[in-house]
Amino acid sequence: MTQAIFIADLHLTPQRPQALRLFQFFLQHRARRAAAVYILGDLFDTWIGDDDVNTHYDAVRQALRDFTKSGRACYLMRGNRDFLIGQRFAAATGCILVNDPWRIEINDEPVLLTHGDLLCTDDVAYQKFRRRIRHPIIKWLFLRQSLTRRQRIAADYRRRGQLATAMKSLEIMDVNQLAVEAMMTAHQVTHLIHGHTHRPGDYYFTQAQHAIQRRVLADWHDDCGELLVTDAGQWWREIIQQPTGAVEYHQSSE
Repeated sequence: MTQAIFIADLHLTPQRPQALRLFQFFLQHRARRAAAVYILGDLFDTWIGDDDVNTHYDAVRQALRDFTKSGRACYLMRGNRDFLIGQRFAAATGCILVNDPWRIEINDEPVLLTHGDLLCTDDVAYQKFRRRIRHPIIKWLFLRQSLTRRQRIAADYRRRGQLATAMKSLEIMDVNQLAVEAMMTAHQVTHLIHGHTHRPGDYYFTQAQHAIQRRVLADWHDDCGELLVTDAGQWWREIIQQPTGAVEYHQSSE
């Protein structure tokens, strides 16, 4: 079994129980036909620490644990919403935490995986904020606050982030082409997969006479989620739905 599935931006939260059920359904059924699942960030809408006792997250942990115990691999990259996921979560679920960006071999081809926010360099304010909140000292101080205090801080960040986003143009929040080319050159790849922008699609361009592929993952909704699948050198997208569990197959054009 060599099939791999890539997903991102599920944004699971206690306020979206349907999305959780869809994710559970995916792990129990479609995902088990693959050798590995790659989650490229923002599995959760907010993550304030591995010690969060919300029972909603217990269901996510159990679903992931059942999946990895079945013999499949789940690689988890942290996104801008859940960058505080740590080794305690990994141990509880069997997920393998990976860095951003991460270079792998798929179908005997080097492929670069990233959440995507590092590529949005036109959003200067966000990049400054990202560097600040991910500083080891800031993370250390945050995780030593009470859960209640962390919840308030996270809610305030979320509120201010929504206000700031509403004032930004769509172009600023998309990836910067030069940043894409620089990252791919640095890692010596011609194939990139990422999420974050919520602008799914397959993008092609030429760089230094090489054909470049950039595949963008879709964000999930309460009633459906999109998968990027590869097997034996072929790539395609699928839509998984609930409650019927019907799956539609869409072969991507190559």
